[in-house]
Amino acid sequence: MKKENKWTKKLILLAVVAAAIAAYFLIPSVNSTMNEVFRMFASGDFTVVKEFVASYGAYAAAVSFLLMIFQSIAAPLPAFLLTFANANLFGWWQGAILSWTSAMAGAAVCFYIARILGRDVAEKLTSKAGLAQIDTFFEKYGKNTILICRLLPFVSFDIVSYAAGLTSMSFASFFIATGIGQLPATIVYSYVGGMLTGGAQLFVTALMILFALSALIVMMRKIYMEKQARRQEGK
Repeated sequence: MKKENKWTKKLILLAVVAAAIAAYFLIPSVNSTMNEVFRMFASGDFTVVKEFVASYGAYAAAVSFLLMIFQSIAAPLPAFLLTFANANLFGWWQGAILSWTSAMAGAAVCFYIARILGRDVAEKLTSKAGLAQIDTFFEKYGKNTILICRLLPFVSFDIVSYAAGLTSMSFASFFIATGIGQLPATIVYSYVGGMLTGGAQLFVTALMILFALSALIVMMRKIYMEKQARRQEGK
């Protein structure tokens, strides 16, 4: 019975993914909108994100919520741009609530995608190296990994969500740890984002990107060195 239920979920999720891909290639308006979204995130400028969200008027908050879920699924897209935009557009504490709740929804989606569709799909949506990095955290810290990773700004929020879905941990444990761990960063980013204007916004955005890239390089080097050490031990 459990196997049948799992296959049903898998088929439903695959059908949704297939429908989304078909819509992108077959419906011009969907294609143009999605291309604009990719360009918006690629710009690295939160004012571009802010203007895109604001253009939807009364539906701006709903669009922002959906964008956060989308960027969670497409893990390489930078979430902090949207967090800054929300704070600048809706006020820092309203923006924080919107960013936190939508990030939680995105985390839940990533968790279940990995749990239902497995590692191969998770690797395609993120990266093999990225998941390997989080696997190392799980080996060291077990269930505390979620809380620890959520408190570290240089660890990808979304890859952690995918990696957690590949473990045996319960969704409730994952969701609670994510909520607690993500809250401080969301509040800080929202407070900063609410005050950013002019040259300051470019400086902070560039600084965060540089910090994230530097931290990622250090983490990848550490993982590589640990793997090399294990290989030497195995000889």
